[in-house]
Amino acid sequence: MQHLATELRMLSRELSLCLERQVRVGFFGSGMGLSLILGFSVAYACYYLSSIAKKPRLVTGGESFSRFLQEHCPVVTETYYPTVWCWESRGQTLLRPFITAKPPVRYRNELIKTADGGQISLDWFDNDNSAYYTDASTRPTILLLPGLTGTSKESYILHMIHLSEELGYRCVVFNNRGVAGENLLTPRTYCCANTEDLETVIQYVHGLCPSAPFLAAGVSMGGMLLLNYLGKIGPKTPLMGAATFSVGWNTFACSESLEKPLNWLLFNYYLTTCLQSSVNKHRHMFVKQIDMDHVMKAKSIREFDKRFTSVMFGYRTIDDYYTDASPNRRLNSVGIPVLCLNSVDDVFSPSHGQ
Repeated sequence: MQHLATELRMLSRELSLCLERQVRVGFFGSGMGLSLILGFSVAYACYYLSSIAKKPRLVTGGESFSRFLQEHCPVVTETYYPTVWCWESRGQTLLRPFITAKPPVRYRNELIKTADGGQISLDWFDNDNSAYYTDASTRPTILLLPGLTGTSKESYILHMIHLSEELGYRCVVFNNRGVAGENLLTPRTYCCANTEDLETVIQYVHGLCPSAPFLAAGVSMGGMLLLNYLGKIGPKTPLMGAATFSVGWNTFACSESLEKPLNWLLFNYYLTTCLQSSVNKHRHMFVKQIDMDHVMKAKSIREFDKRFTSVMFGYRTIDDYYTDASPNRRLNSVGIPVLCLNSVDDVFSPSHGQ
């Protein structure tokens, strides 16, 4: 209680000082104006500390993993204080592209072939200057999976690589087919339910460095793909551990959340256009099996998946695809330690579907 009171006083003082510097001379510069501002600041601080700043809820399958996380990753039990002036999830999502820095990363690109004649683009950050792991054969390798339509150029991927560089690790980014500028050689893209390409990449990377510790991290759809892979393959994976961020656990709940009027306006329609643009670049590859004119008229991700993704991967209905794509149904089959981080107010993964 004493700790909470101290935080309240500090936050109130910071807010009042910030506002005092910005108020104009006149009413808001008078004693009454400053009293109103100070009262508002205190009220806002109380609301922020009581309703916004919260400790994560840690759910683990066993006590040993819980102790390991608390010892080596204490952030999972510490109170999270969102940005004071922008704590709502939708606001953070909309503002992130405008205020996020992109640390410089120099990649080595590699194209690998798939069994069906396609190709996958891998972007490597070898970290040859690693002071901790000078022997490349045993340097830990992190496989990174971006989100929907994301590539190795996304800011969150670049930041993950920057942090991994400081730890001495090597990183490789798995770009889904057709999204990183490479040619699409077969009439097939990707989805979070089909793990064949990911299996190919994991076996290939492990084969290059079989003595190196091998881990993976996936964001949003990349995390869904990673969890579905782990659920299908169980303990046979060469991965030692994994982490996922902002995963959509139940695809039906995710779709329903994104189809709410405000969420559709802010996110769903834009993401749909991104998906359409991504496949339209390779339109000539799909015209024999898919009505591309119908696909380009989709107004939501669900409509796009119904007209394109589910058809491409042979699902009878969109419900069949969404059932197969939901990672929550495969969790019991995962055979390695996985840390999964989700926000309670995530628009893309509502709490009732987690």
